Amino acid sequence: MTTYLALGDSYTIGEAVAEESRWPVQLATALRADGLPLADPRIIATTGWTTDELATALDAAEPLGEWGFVSLLIGVNNQYRNRPLDNYRDEFDALLQRAIAYAGGRPERVVVLSIPDWGVTPFGREDTRGSESIGQAIDAFNATARERCAARGVAFVDITPVSRARGGEPAMVADDGLHPSAAMYAEWTREAVPVARGLLAR
Repeated sequence: MTTYLALGDSYTIGEAVAEESRWPVQLATALRADGLPLADPRIIATTGWTTDELATALDAAEPLGEWGFVSLLIGVNNQYRNRPLDNYRDEFDALLQRAIAYAGGRPERVVVLSIPDWGVTPFGREDTRGSESIGQAIDAFNATARERCAARGVAFVDITPVSRARGGEPAMVADDGLHPSAAMYAEWTREAVPVARGLLAR
């Protein structure tokens, strides 16, 4: 059974959904159904974490050893708190290097998911910055993450379009009006499955 370490924030821990509905758990379940023996993940993630807070948590959790597969989704709280993009770039890159190290130095066993566009949610539509401005900021953060992934040979799964297209639908949002529902996480899983399948088949 391939071990799996999932790193992130509220989107990885699945704020407001049941454990089995978290996207990393859905991903492992879907891949096992495809015949790829991926274990349920060990999740290191907490709602509200920024890149530096995730790094601090990883320091506290060491030694974490090596894992067969690692996922990373982080940055929305950097954007929400209006932190500088350059700061995100540096801290994200450091986390990406750590993820590769956890995967035994194999970038081909790491996958990064893009930051979803929370500006389309009921909560986001009430934010004074406006949905359009939030979306533009999310795009800039994602472009930075994509560039660092390309530089380090890590797969990047862009779930932002589906989050933007469907994130305002009542069925796609949790009761808090902000976080994804199980149905939205299922959409992310569908985007991630073929990429993860290809990585794990190597």
